[in-house]
Amino acid sequence: MKTKQNLFLFALIGYLVVLGHKQPVYTQDKPELLKSSKGLVAFWDFKEEAGQTRQAWGKGTFPLAEIDGTIPRLNEGPLSGYSAQFGSGAYLSLPSAQIGALNIYGPKQGVTVLAWVKWTGEQTGFVGGLWNEYQDGGKRQYGLFVSLPHYNGKNQVCGHISRTGKPTPPFPYSIDYSASKQEVPANQWVCIAFTYDGRYMKSYVNGVFEARKPELIEHTKGFEGYPNGLIQSKNPYYFPDGMGNNGSDFTVGAVLLKRGMGNFFKGQIGGLAIFDRALRTKELQRLAR
Repeated sequence: MKTKQNLFLFALIGYLVVLGHKQPVYTQDKPELLKSSKGLVAFWDFKEEAGQTRQAWGKGTFPLAEIDGTIPRLNEGPLSGYSAQFGSGAYLSLPSAQIGALNIYGPKQGVTVLAWVKWTGEQTGFVGGLWNEYQDGGKRQYGLFVSLPHYNGKNQVCGHISRTGKPTPPFPYSIDYSASKQEVPANQWVCIAFTYDGRYMKSYVNGVFEARKPELIEHTKGFEGYPNGLIQSKNPYYFPDGMGNNGSDFTVGAVLLKRGMGNFFKGQIGGLAIFDRALRTKELQRLAR
């Protein structure tokens, strides 16, 4: 009899707990872990409503303003219980004059860009960073992308670094990025990241790094010096040149191309963090779990 009563009591408690969760369940310890992590520059959890600037924790509030429309807030997300929905052509921006500590650069300077995304699986999507492909020949610096079809990054996590801000000679675009071996699943929450330690870029999916063997890089055949194409490893990607101080705006959800804003991210972003060092694999695994 006591066993039946105990089962009934446990079932009733479970029902009441579920009934009380009107908002999505999320993990509160992960934001606190991010905030206490060494080298954090900025962390946005996108809990603000559409029409509001998105505020960060870290070395500043770094308020991201909506540009070219509003970005809806959805009641779903792995960090704050909310997320920002991208895909309408609107994006978030902070002018270069206000980026402060987000201006991470130098010959041996490290950086990590970490995000929680729910990507629709459609087209190239820029998540966040200092990346401008047009003004003054290019003001590229660092940036996290999902899916770069040129140069072997289709449907993968791609981390870009640039010293000059311009395309990689002799190619028309920058080729200098790492690309995860794993593909990013569509319509699922995924923790994506890339790190740079001044020598190597590495791309991660859910805290997991998988190395790629050297391979022929697509779209490099026929260029001067590369008649048969270029062979490289994309993960890790060797780049000892460092990051330039190139003067880009900090944007989330899109970058400036020659034709105007483009590479619009389609899907939800539930968190974005920037560190001024390369996080270790164990740290990324802990944050991704």
